[in-house]
Amino acid sequence: QVQLVESGGGLVQLGGSLRLSCAASGIMFSIADMDWYRQAPGKQRELVATITSRGQTGYANSVKGRFIISRDNAKNTVYLQMNNLKPEDTAVYYCLSPDSGSWGQGTQVTVSS
Repeated sequence: QVQLVESGGGLVQLGGSLRLSCAASGIMFSIADMDWYRQAPGKQRELVATITSRGQTGYANSVKGRFIISRDNAKNTVYLQMNNLKPEDTAVYYCLSPDSGSWGQGTQVTVSS
C-alpha cells in the first residue's frame, strides 16, 4: 500500500522560508518520479514542482527561482524548499507519486503579509 506523508507546513511571514517533506512508503522510491502540487481556497490544484528519478527538476513559472525540489533516496523522501514566500503561495501542499496515482494528505502553508 502506497503511503505519502507530508510535513513542514505552517504560518510564515512575507519573505520567509519553509521546507516541506514528503515521506514515501510502498513504492520503489528510487525509480519514482515525484511531484508537489498545491491547492488554494476556491482554486484548482496546480503543479508546483516535479523531480524525476534521475533528479531532473521542473517548476511552475510562479515559483521558479524561489522553490527548490530535491530528493533523498536513502530516506524515501522528497523535499520542497520554499524561499521568499508570498501571500499567493498560501495553499495546501500535496505530494504525488504519478506512477501510483497516490496523494498525500496535504500540509497547510499560510503566508501572512
